[in-house]
This record gives sequence, C-alpha cells and structure tokens, in this order.
Amino acid sequence: MRVWIFFLFCLAGKTLAAPTEEEPVVEEELEVGANPVQVETGEFDEAIEVVEDVIAENLSAVCIMPSVAMQERDCDNVCRLYRNPCLNHHCKKGKVCEVDDSNQPMCVCQDPLTCPAPVGDFEHVCGTDNKTYESSCHFFATKCSLEGTKKGHKLHLDYIGPCKHIAACMDNELNEFPLRMRDWLKNVLVTLYERDEDNNLLTEKQKLRVKKIYENEKRLGAGDHSLDLLALDFEKNYNMYIFPVHWQFGQLDQHPVDGFLSHTELAPLRAPLIPMEHCTTSFFEQCDADQDKYIALEEWANCFGIKEQDIDKDLVI
Repeated sequence: MRVWIFFLFCLAGKTLAAPTEEEPVVEEELEVGANPVQVETGEFDEAIEVVEDVIAENLSAVCIMPSVAMQERDCDNVCRLYRNPCLNHHCKKGKVCEVDDSNQPMCVCQDPLTCPAPVGDFEHVCGTDNKTYESSCHFFATKCSLEGTKKGHKLHLDYIGPCKHIAACMDNELNEFPLRMRDWLKNVLVTLYERDEDNNLLTEKQKLRVKKIYENEKRLGAGDHSLDLLALDFEKNYNMYIFPVHWQFGQLDQHPVDGFLSHTELAPLRAPLIPMEHCTTSFFEQCDADQDKYIALEEWANCFGIKEQDIDKDLVI
C-alpha cells in the first residue's frame, strides 16, 4: 500500500509541475460474452492490466518530474519497481516471468513449491494421470516441467476436485445427457440476461436473441425437471435451444477462434461438470464424430439435436 501511495504522489507531482491538457477519456471495455465464472474473475484481471498499461505509458514522465512533496529518492525507488521488464510480460499458466542476463523478460516454468498453499480441498484438481494436485497452480507448474515429454503431452486437467471413482457412462445415460445440458445452457443465458444491465455480459445482438427466449410465455423455467418433460419441451420449443447451443460453442472457441474445439478449449466446461455429470467425457468423445481430436460446429450442434439447416456460424459470434 505504501508503494502505491508513493506512486500516486509522483503522479500528482507530474500534474502540478507540467501544463495541463485535457484529453478525451477512453473507457476500457471488458470482453463481452464471457462465461459466468469468467466474468466474475475477469473484471479484476482486466482492471489490473489497465492500471499496468497506464503506469507503463506514464512511467518516464513521472520519474523525470518527482513531486515537490516527496523526496526524489523515494520517487526513484518507486519508479525502479515499475521498470521491471516483467511488468507487462504475460506468461501462460504454469510459467512465470524472469529477467535474463540482458534484462529481457522470459517465461520459465514455475516451481510447484512456489504455488500458494491451497485454502481447502475445493482447490484440488484431478489430472488425466488420475493424480490429485493441490491446486490448478500446482498442476500447470507440473505440466510445464514435463513439456517436450510424452507424459507431458498426454497430461491435461481432467476435472475440478480431488480424483475419485467416476462411474462408467451407460448408453441410456449418454442419451439423457444432452437433455439436461441443453436446458442448462438456456437457463445460463436467461440468467445472464437478467443480470446484464450495464455489465456487458452479453453483446447487443445476443441480448436481442435471449430476450425472445426470456419473454416467451412457453419457456420452461429453471428447475429439477424430469427427462420426459425436458424431451417434450425440446420437441415443442425447439427454436429456444438453437441459440444457446451456438452460444456455448462460441464461448469455448477462443484459443484460437477457428471453428473447432480442442481438448484445451473444452476444459473450462468439462472440468466443473465431470464430478456432477459422469457422462461428460463420453459425450464430448461422441461429439467428435470423425475422431480427429477436434469438435467442429456441425459436430457440436448435431450432438445437441440441432438440425443441419439451423446451424449458423453467425450465431456463435
């Protein structure tokens, strides 16, 4: 906190010492259309990035003109902290930024021992090696250390929570899975629409599409419905499910946006579902009809019972 106070004094000194010019205010927009969980954590991460960018842009000017209210040595110490080349150098999960001999930032594998200790069992995750890791930090750090090896290539985050026995998925259970999944996707969108206001959880186009679902008097509300009722509702109100299925595909197709879902892109949806829905893995494997390790939009829509003539790439945007 003391460092931040010093830094604000430095900024104040720059403002007092230099002529003031009015500049247009640029509002940073959050990434829209994110999944509910991503929205909750994404806002804080985005705010940090914005602050860091502003610091980087104004750093040289701040250091040149220290505040008259501060000792020059204090401002120099603050500025030295923010000259760290790693400040705006982002590394993927499992890696941390370090400075090399030339003072250049580079990403290196994080030592699992440096990961924060988990608060409770809810932070544990299970890998595809059927090993429980203390947290996602410990998992990705371990995976990074195995880069370039056969074991590392096969290791993925399987699901959230300690490893446990996952019952085999029976054929009848596999047929029931999309009934619950479709209904859940529809209700997630309705909830986002209700909460949206000025939160930018949905784009304007998405809001208009969800609004039609939300205001439809025939919409089946959220609840613990029987499979027969879910099947009947899909048959009678088929059009309400077309957009939710497309929307979820668009949420997952992010790294990169190429019209295909990889194992990594499916992870944010798979990981929380597997402990509750033991047919999750079998369902995604079945969706990959051509067994090429990627799920195309056509394969995804077909898994959820969307007719071929209703598949529209414009709905995933």
